Amino acid sequence: MALPESIGMAFLGTLIAATLALGLGFLGARNIIPSWILRFSIRRSFDFLRGVDSLVWALVYVRAVGLGPLAGVLAIATSDIGTLSKLYAEAIENAEKHQAEGVQASGGNRLQIIRFGVLPQVLPILLSNALYKFESNVRSATILGIVGAGGIGFHLSDRIRAHRWEEVGFIIIMIVVAVFVIDLISRYLRARLIHAGTDRSTVSVGAATR
Repeated sequence: MALPESIGMAFLGTLIAATLALGLGFLGARNIIPSWILRFSIRRSFDFLRGVDSLVWALVYVRAVGLGPLAGVLAIATSDIGTLSKLYAEAIENAEKHQAEGVQASGGNRLQIIRFGVLPQVLPILLSNALYKFESNVRSATILGIVGAGGIGFHLSDRIRAHRWEEVGFIIIMIVVAVFVIDLISRYLRARLIHAGTDRSTVSVGAATR
């Protein structure tokens, strides 16, 4: 059950981070927030969160909430909020202006411009980045478990200390196979999402102008 626990930690941490980063990404985008001071302070907060490694966050949360997977989930989420928010903000800034201008010309307000003019363009990229981080976090969850944040890393560390090398080898093989399978699935889903981006944008603009 330790391996599913690690995957669950990675999934929950990535889900929390991706959800919060969506709003923060818009706040950090130049074409959404014109105020330089506000945008600068938000961007620097992204740098702080992603500048501290998830292993360090895990040590902080183990001290705050105790041993277990909750500390691992919080550590993954905290680190990923900074990374995903930065990636989301850059994707939003690179969105085509013509689509947003078309929604504005049809009488759309600020929220509708974001909803129909910007979000459909960047949504496949945002989901693709979140999937990539989930894939990476499955590996990170193993390391976090070694410092007491739950998951299969805790059991791996315990077997190493007991010199039970056969079980250590088996656990490592399980981790490698799980990461390989998740990598294949994630790569397939990312490709589908990126290719679907153009069609999604076209449909959204049509809905907004009707």
